Amino acid sequence: MLTEKLEQLKALFTEMGQALVAYSGGIDSTLVAKIAFDVLDDRALAITAESPSLLPEDLEDARIQAAEIGIAHQVVQTHEMDNPNYTSNPVNRCYFCKSELHDTLKPLALKWGYPYVVDGVNADDLSDYRPGIQAAKERGARSPLAEVGVTKAEVRELSRLLGLPWWDKPAQPCLSSRFPYGEEITVGKLQRVGRSERYLRNLGWQNLRVRSEADTARIELLPEQIKDFVLKTDLPALVSAFQSYGFLYVTLDLEGYRSGKLNQVLQPELLAQN
Repeated sequence: MLTEKLEQLKALFTEMGQALVAYSGGIDSTLVAKIAFDVLDDRALAITAESPSLLPEDLEDARIQAAEIGIAHQVVQTHEMDNPNYTSNPVNRCYFCKSELHDTLKPLALKWGYPYVVDGVNADDLSDYRPGIQAAKERGARSPLAEVGVTKAEVRELSRLLGLPWWDKPAQPCLSSRFPYGEEITVGKLQRVGRSERYLRNLGWQNLRVRSEADTARIELLPEQIKDFVLKTDLPALVSAFQSYGFLYVTLDLEGYRSGKLNQVLQPELLAQN
């Protein structure tokens, strides 16, 4: 089944002939970039959007991965932080982010002769509340992984099968996803979240989030790691570091890390939309 889906993905790109990949450096869009390059070679281009909601280390990862794949790679600036519909952080914040992204990429694709803009949306994403998917669809973007029915687990397995060394890379959505809906997003808040997560990763913790609510940082780790974290971490040093980044309070979420946790406040009818 997995080999069949890989062949279907290759067939999609063969039909496209040329493609511009909206490439964040995450495992999903990196797999799309890899297959696009394998099929299209110099008729594929990966573009990463740089903004305050992307960690500098994630941008560097994207550059390194693109170079290893061999695909041509460019970085463009997006300006979602200039849009109050985005910074006010409504429940459909992601719609305005992806609108900005694809309003930037589509003209470039047309200018440079790429008939398709493709992204890394996978089949599992379709069952979560992802208003950004609608923004991409409205602008004509395609999602090869979702079209073929490739799940997140299959993305990792296909990446491993294709020899991508980052096949088990933790998911790293944009930093704006760390804030509860309705709390204004600022560059300073994004930076303190980014620095805090980088601090924890430098200590060796990888699958995590630092959720930000007002002046409080709430650390989410995998449930099975919480005990070790408390026993092995220099907590006073950690609190001091987070406070130096701008937080007043530092807490640990005892439930542990769960992707999309902030969506639990949404009404069922919203969760059913995409």
